[in-house]
Amino acid sequence: MSLHCYFRKPICPIWKLAKGVIFPSNRVVTLVSTYPFERKNMKKTKLGALLAASAVALSLVAVAPTASAATCAKKTTVTMLGTIKPEIQDQFLAAVASYNKSQNCYTLKSIAGDRNITFLQNVTPKYAANDAPTIMYTLQEIPDMADKVMDWKGTKLVKLVSPGLLAAANVGGKQVGVPSTAEAFGLLYNKKVIKAAGIDITKIKTRTDLEAAFKTLQSKGKKAVHFSAIWWSLGAHFTNIFHTNAGKTHEARLAVLDSLSDGKKNLSADPVFKNWLATFDLLKKYNGSTVNLTDTEYDASIADLASGDYGFLFQGNWTEPNLMTAAAGTDFGIMPLPISTDAKAYGNDSIPVGVPGYFMIDAKQSTKAERDGAIDFLTWLYTSPAGQKFVANPASKGGMGFIPVYSGFKVEPATNMAREIAKYVGAGKTLEWINTYYPAGLQETVGKVSMQQYFTDKISSAELAKAIEGAWKGSAKTWRGAAK
Repeated sequence: MSLHCYFRKPICPIWKLAKGVIFPSNRVVTLVSTYPFERKNMKKTKLGALLAASAVALSLVAVAPTASAATCAKKTTVTMLGTIKPEIQDQFLAAVASYNKSQNCYTLKSIAGDRNITFLQNVTPKYAANDAPTIMYTLQEIPDMADKVMDWKGTKLVKLVSPGLLAAANVGGKQVGVPSTAEAFGLLYNKKVIKAAGIDITKIKTRTDLEAAFKTLQSKGKKAVHFSAIWWSLGAHFTNIFHTNAGKTHEARLAVLDSLSDGKKNLSADPVFKNWLATFDLLKKYNGSTVNLTDTEYDASIADLASGDYGFLFQGNWTEPNLMTAAAGTDFGIMPLPISTDAKAYGNDSIPVGVPGYFMIDAKQSTKAERDGAIDFLTWLYTSPAGQKFVANPASKGGMGFIPVYSGFKVEPATNMAREIAKYVGAGKTLEWINTYYPAGLQETVGKVSMQQYFTDKISSAELAKAIEGAWKGSAKTWRGAAK
């Protein structure tokens, strides 16, 4: 699940912070989470370099002691709404418990949010009731929250992460958030199944090659792919496959958003959109799973790929802890989803990599002690030896399997997908998360309505194009700094 901008059931990416964390402070600090995807002002090659530098550089940076080494007159209770994400909730709560035992100043507590409603629907009533969470985790809603949260500039964590990875949470020069990790999505595959079928992943360079692989799997008695119809996977991740390929530069991709907002974009005439639709149709054609539009679909997709009956799954590396638990001893990989029949076409050899969400700290209703506690916990999590083990170790060793984005990390990523993603990053084979720029609510509207309708053959491709154009028309150009 990716860390994104909406509360969800135990599933996706990308909105990962939804249940069960606590942060340092003298009062209750609440952390609210959302469904992830970020806002990047970098070209693909620059993102690759920045991620690589952030992940491996400056391992000699000294880590200053946190409040753990201090003595406090009284403890501050820090309340967090949710955990980073449901998939690694147990591991995150274990990190919280370890932090609580490691020092005497703060006690973190987790407060459950409602995953059936959006982040803003969760947090707005709390602000109205003067009970705002101190810690929040979000992505698309960053512009909505910028005037309510503190500026991270000058803190230790900001100094340990590359400027490029901070850009998405910098609003008008104010650093309103810090990143959790880097994530990627694309075609996941069961290595045992693929090897047994005699498929060479490195030779899948086009949509035609992918269909040949699907046919090979079927000839071996396997199901080719589990293509999930869950709304956030369609509305955020799969739509991004179009948007990230729609232009070869960051500016060209934003220009597509401009034309959609202005109501001037004819998607049906766009060659990249046509290729994207053809890929959508290909995945639908070879989908071996029963179409499930509910949130239970996430668990079903994990079970299918882990079972050994399926070769591929369109998802992200946030699934790896679940997959490793469901199929201990089985390795899973990640590869690009090629949408063109031309092997040299832009994006065919790359995977979307980005920051799924940012930690923000309330500045309107929290006390200084609460803010200090929130900073202390997050600093401990990403800089202390004990915290880093929880961040980077695989789920089998009690960790969250995150790809480190803070310098000074002593714990190397231990999971197979994390290592593969690092290779794509190092080679500059990364694509931008343009879904970071989607207006709040758009990915849900498109995913739950038009995308699911097309998935279930209730509307035509032309109607899908019109529906997406209609969802975008008139939206505020927040990617250009416009107010909502």
